[in-house]
Amino acid sequence: MSIFSDEVYDSRQAELGRRMEQQGVDVFFCPPSGDLEYLTGTQRRKSTFGNISYTHGWICGAFFRPNHSPIFVIPRMVAEFDMPAGARGDLIIVNETDDGAAIFEKVLKDFGPISAIAVEERTRADAVLHIAKSTVGKIRNATPLTNPMRRVKSAEEIGLLVDACRVADMSMGEITRHVAGGITERELSEELDHLLHLDGSRGVSFDTAVWAMGPSTDRGANDRDRSSVIRNGSSLLFDFGAIIDGYCSDFGRTLAVGKSGTELEEVYDIVIESAAAGLSAVKPGVLARDVDKATRKVIEDAGYGDKFRHRTGHCIGLDVHEYPFISEEDETVLEAGMTFTIEPSIFWPGRVGARIEDIIVVTEDGGRKLNDYSADFVTIDSASASLDTGEGGCAHDHQERGGCLPDEVLSE
Repeated sequence: MSIFSDEVYDSRQAELGRRMEQQGVDVFFCPPSGDLEYLTGTQRRKSTFGNISYTHGWICGAFFRPNHSPIFVIPRMVAEFDMPAGARGDLIIVNETDDGAAIFEKVLKDFGPISAIAVEERTRADAVLHIAKSTVGKIRNATPLTNPMRRVKSAEEIGLLVDACRVADMSMGEITRHVAGGITERELSEELDHLLHLDGSRGVSFDTAVWAMGPSTDRGANDRDRSSVIRNGSSLLFDFGAIIDGYCSDFGRTLAVGKSGTELEEVYDIVIESAAAGLSAVKPGVLARDVDKATRKVIEDAGYGDKFRHRTGHCIGLDVHEYPFISEEDETVLEAGMTFTIEPSIFWPGRVGARIEDIIVVTEDGGRKLNDYSADFVTIDSASASLDTGEGGCAHDHQERGGCLPDEVLSE
């Protein structure tokens, strides 16, 4: 079932057609992806670690042309099991015993002369090779066609992102109760995945990461496979996201487990100040790199610049990582309706670690966080999983669910 009305998808396809004409593209081939879901409402299968493959799997996708309905070329197994709602457009089913290459090439030749054909950036090599064999047209990356459309979200899309953020917020509040003496990082990450599903997520938007940092471990943010018992004096870092109607969230917080040193509190305050500086820099007309610069400057001025080892953020929507990036090399001009993460961190293996991550939407006069979860410094007594956030902080034990979420969010 499609998330939006037929009129929404028709409007998106019409806009795609206009962009194709402006850029001199005759045909666009799009396999199952965020682009295809955006343009047609055809949902993708949930990602898996192992490759799922069918006979003629490389042909799976849709051809788009200006002022025409899309033509889907679909292996029978995909039509049977991965597209329960069918497809909006002309549909060609390719059986296992059919000559898939001949069918694919005939569709292309029936379009007539092609001067340029665009392909979605993750199109399979076999499809690209057969396109090159079947037409003399230039093959282009379709990202310049689709990303400018997808990067600016409609009010309805922002509403779905808010819902995905709410699920992440709820799950963070709930997982906090599970942090107790003797528990491992993997147990927490697996329980977090379970909570995301219970709270309404279709799955996880990427591999959930829960890891401890501090003097008791040399663990770094690049080690997501180890599973250790969480020790007193550690910081516990979270990086995870939900999926609501195809739209992703990406969320992060840090907890202190047991008595922590003063450096962790100081570092956490620096990270919070950094995120606030990044948010203050957001407004239409600003370059993406300028938000990265404002976020990074706080950490650099505090003397931890070399411990902020990644970009400030990335756009987000139907894919958890979308262009443009909030990074030093990205000169994209921000526009109202763009959504992206701000996620500063300080990672110093063997000493201290802290991060925070929220999704931001660009408004007409600035930026606004879509997450409601508190940014307060939270300490957990690892023996009892009770919380101490100080006066005015959240106390998870006064709510059945939701942790640091405001009561008005919990009541929705």
